[in-house]
Amino acid sequence: MLRMNNLTIKTEDERIVQNVSLQLFRGDWYALVGESGSGKSITASAIGGLLPGNLQVDYGEIYFKKHDLLYMKKREKSLLLGNDIAYIFQDYTGAFTPFLRIGKQMDEVLRTHTQLLRTERKRKALDALQSVKLEEMIYSSYPCQLSGGQLQRAAIASAMMLNPSLLIADEPTTALDSITAHHILQLILKLTSEANCAVLFITHDLRLVKKYATKIGVMEKGRIVETGKKNEVLEDPQHPYTKMLLKAIPKLLDTRARLCVGMEDHHEE
Repeated sequence: MLRMNNLTIKTEDERIVQNVSLQLFRGDWYALVGESGSGKSITASAIGGLLPGNLQVDYGEIYFKKHDLLYMKKREKSLLLGNDIAYIFQDYTGAFTPFLRIGKQMDEVLRTHTQLLRTERKRKALDALQSVKLEEMIYSSYPCQLSGGQLQRAAIASAMMLNPSLLIADEPTTALDSITAHHILQLILKLTSEANCAVLFITHDLRLVKKYATKIGVMEKGRIVETGKKNEVLEDPQHPYTKMLLKAIPKLLDTRARLCVGMEDHHEE
């Protein structure tokens, strides 16, 4: 589905992503993990040609199916994005134009990529909003009228309504409470099983990786330092950086130890 070979991205002064290679097949949930600034989001942005103006691909290859993404014509790539390749961004506020209603923008996506009639497009958009537990009124609302969580869910609905072959999810649950986040991740999981799509999941939360991913790539300072099947990497990490990340996972079940620390802090006050 996706093949990336030796991708290197640079600014004028330095290379910030170096020789990144990965492969995604249908049904994969590939988690790209690492601390903030490790290059995860930049790598994901390069797939759709969405790098900021101060960054450029130095060398490497990115193929989606048989399409050479780095050398596709702009119009061809725009038709591919939103239909076969969809993004869920961490910065959900940029997903919608502020002066257009949510429904109109979702309708534009459907009108561009499908042959559906107007009534069919509206029904599909409403079904997508309902799938992320948003009421019908959201369809007629402007982005500024929604809360951060509502806007994030609307962005996720818009990204998923065409059943993309590749879903790139960059910290997709950032603005959501834990219950809603669980629901969204279950929706993505359902998409991978029913539509047999591939997911590139950008995250720093290894607890989510443990639950949902099938494969892992660990990034440190712009390089993938370890990759493999989820269980292999998590149960027998080889690289020191991977071991450090795993040790940093909060031990949520160790409530007695955390309670003792809290009591000590209280007595000191």
